[in-house]
Amino acid sequence: MGPEGPKAVTTEELFAPGKKVVAFALPGAFTPTCSAKHVPGFVAEAAALKAKGIDTIACISVNDAFVMGAWADSQGIGKDEIVMLGDGNGDLTRQLGLSMD
Repeated sequence: MGPEGPKAVTTEELFAPGKKVVAFALPGAFTPTCSAKHVPGFVAEAAALKAKGIDTIACISVNDAFVMGAWADSQGIGKDEIVMLGDGNGDLTRQLGLSMD
C-alpha cells in the first residue's frame, strides 16, 4: 500500500541488484498461526536482520493490499519494519507453483 493507495511492486524492484531482501510468504492474513507466531517472529527479529545488512523484510500473502495494510496495523508493524505485500490475484503464488485449490 502506497501513500495514495495500492501500488504495484515488481520482483525486479523488490529484488533489485545490490539489495539484500528477506522475503517470506504466508497462507493468509489474520490466520491464527500466522498472526500469533509467524509475523511476530519476524517483527521481533527485524532490528537484528537490519543490523546484519538486510535492506528489506517483505511479507507476501494471497490477500489484497487493503487487507495486508489492516493486518500490518493490527500487528503494530511500522512501514520501515516489514513491507506487507499482497498477492491478491495469486499471480506470484501460481508462478512459484505454490497455489492450491
